[in-house]
Amino acid sequence: MPYRRTDNVVRKLAARHAAILQAAQALATEGGMAAVQIVPVAERAGIAAGTVYRYFPAKAELVAALVAALSEREIAALARAADEAPGPLSALAAAITSFAARTRANRRLAFALLAEPVEPEIDTARLSYRSALARAFEARIQTALAGGHLPDQDAALAARALVGALIEGLIGPLAPGFANDARAARVQIQALTLLALRALGVVDARARGLVVQTAVPAADGIT
Repeated sequence: MPYRRTDNVVRKLAARHAAILQAAQALATEGGMAAVQIVPVAERAGIAAGTVYRYFPAKAELVAALVAALSEREIAALARAADEAPGPLSALAAAITSFAARTRANRRLAFALLAEPVEPEIDTARLSYRSALARAFEARIQTALAGGHLPDQDAALAARALVGALIEGLIGPLAPGFANDARAARVQIQALTLLALRALGVVDARARGLVVQTAVPAADGIT
């Protein structure tokens, strides 16, 4: 008879898996992807390095799992913000603002996930997050286009350009230094949202209240 894991064993394995990813996230937040190494992750998680290797035989696999977990979390947060908006355009604005606010609130981790120079195999794993962001924005743009709220355009291309602009404005090498006070955060996030909406063809976003009504607390960042 084949061995069948008990529910208790399954829970312990899942908890250890989660602890490894949590440790990897903490290290990435502190020192970027370069800090995500098997031995430091094991030490942070309070387990043996050999145990980490049983879950993730190489750093690339650990980073891929970390990126996948955080990507799923961030895309879900973006979707929640958009789904709570009253219409297609406000949903698009909410999605943009949510991403900008959460990225700004934890720029170091966002930089590690999206822009930090890394080995090619690590960069390949991270590309999935960029792709998921582009698809999420593309869906919102398509909905707005279908309702006649945006001028005709290539939604897929616009979404990719939008992701690039937001990343460059928030965490790219030319991104400005950000003040820590809440008012400065709101101003900067609203400016990025306004720029994005104008690029998509919404020339009167401020007058229509799309930027103000979608502002979210800057503290609501990647966790």
